[in-house]
Amino acid sequence: MRKALRGFLSLAVLIGTVSATGASAGAATAAEPTGFRSTAVGDNGTSTDIKDRILAIPGMSLIEEKPYAGYRYFVLNYTQPIDHRHPSKGTFQQRITLLHKDTSRPTVFYTSGYNVSTNPGRSEPTRIVDGNQVSLEYRFFTPSRPAPADWSKLDIWQAASDQHRVFTALKQIYTKNWLATGGSKGGMTATYFERFYPEDMDGVVAYVAPNDVVDKEDSAYDRFFENVGTKECRDRLNGVQREALVRRGPLEKKYQEYAAANSYTFDTVGSLDRAYEAVVMDYVWAYWQYSLLSDCDTIPADAKNAPDQAIWDSIDSISGFSAYSDQGLERYTPYYYQAGTQLGSPNIKQPWLGNLSRYGYQPPRNYVPRSIPMKFQPSVMRDVDTWVKNHADHMLYVYGQNDPWGAERFRLGAGARDSYVMTVAGGNHGSNVAGLDADDKATATAAILRWAGVAPAAVQEDPAKAKPLAQFDARLDKRDVMNERGLRP
Repeated sequence: MRKALRGFLSLAVLIGTVSATGASAGAATAAEPTGFRSTAVGDNGTSTDIKDRILAIPGMSLIEEKPYAGYRYFVLNYTQPIDHRHPSKGTFQQRITLLHKDTSRPTVFYTSGYNVSTNPGRSEPTRIVDGNQVSLEYRFFTPSRPAPADWSKLDIWQAASDQHRVFTALKQIYTKNWLATGGSKGGMTATYFERFYPEDMDGVVAYVAPNDVVDKEDSAYDRFFENVGTKECRDRLNGVQREALVRRGPLEKKYQEYAAANSYTFDTVGSLDRAYEAVVMDYVWAYWQYSLLSDCDTIPADAKNAPDQAIWDSIDSISGFSAYSDQGLERYTPYYYQAGTQLGSPNIKQPWLGNLSRYGYQPPRNYVPRSIPMKFQPSVMRDVDTWVKNHADHMLYVYGQNDPWGAERFRLGAGARDSYVMTVAGGNHGSNVAGLDADDKATATAAILRWAGVAPAAVQEDPAKAKPLAQFDARLDKRDVMNERGLRP
């Protein structure tokens, strides 16, 4: 937890001071790379298993434990108030996973902003600090949804308060430093947590986090698409997207067959025609979000003369024709609700389409069942943006140069301290610290180690020597892909 004297302590770190605790923790990791501590000695001298300590927390219950070498891994439920302002008005069960390394290690608090994966995994900061990881499912993503669902209780303050309660409960066991992290909507979530509870975390690592301060002002996105990549690649993408609307008739017939074969319906968006256009309108954005410039040779070079199947295949592989069916939207109703009430959403012009679009970029309201009321709150993102500019402390933002979500990003102001915004050259929405150039990667890694309290003495003296404390694990360190289709961060 950040202490009242954190300004003084940050200065001490910058001039090379390191606590004995941080140094010894780093040394222990080097000496025992595969070890972990799953028991603790109680006041009566007896050993208490970590699972028992966790389940002794009021409101915590076990769903399952999964074995993984070098760790204990728990899938848990935690009882949360539906409304943190009025805790007596009902509760719900929120899923948590806990990758336990050792109570003497730092802990990383991860959220994707969506569902939580129930398979063991490590975020990049967890590997860097060789720590424990607590992962939280965002409220209202099933099964972590109150019943009945009062959607007015789905907002960024309520979600930050979920994290605060989890942190407060687990901090009594995991007493070392904590970092918050997440990618995309998870990076936004980590930022909002810091904004409302700035004393909880010792640092924040937010990846590719959009920051839509003024929802109706989206010219930054238009400028982005005018210049991203190369003209040749842009022309290829624009050509395929345009042909998909020119050939709406035959391709929608194919879409009807596809929907029938998969039992897809379109009640929420209103019609198959609206869903088809929504998928096509996402195409260029989705390409740059998930692909690299080097992938452009997979896009048909002569769209006008390409067969219908080639146009269909390219759109489907990048945007996904299931995205705006009722079945594709259902899982993401909480996201679209938040986009239409607080987070904001992009609206780009795409002039290369001429007058072929019937609906333009459809608003989030079109993707949420009409039975759920929505009203946009324009002051919410302005508040967060102002806070970050004036109060960011121990915060790192990593963006991808070619990721459209980074066109509107978080920026630091004069009030920021020991905080950074870095960009991966040519990077997409999967950009991370490992993809930064050598100097930025060293600076970022050293900062993460320092904030976690585990920077080795050599790194304190020379940040260029900073590297992850844990070895790469192909299973644990694979990307947590919660959302790979549709226009969602």
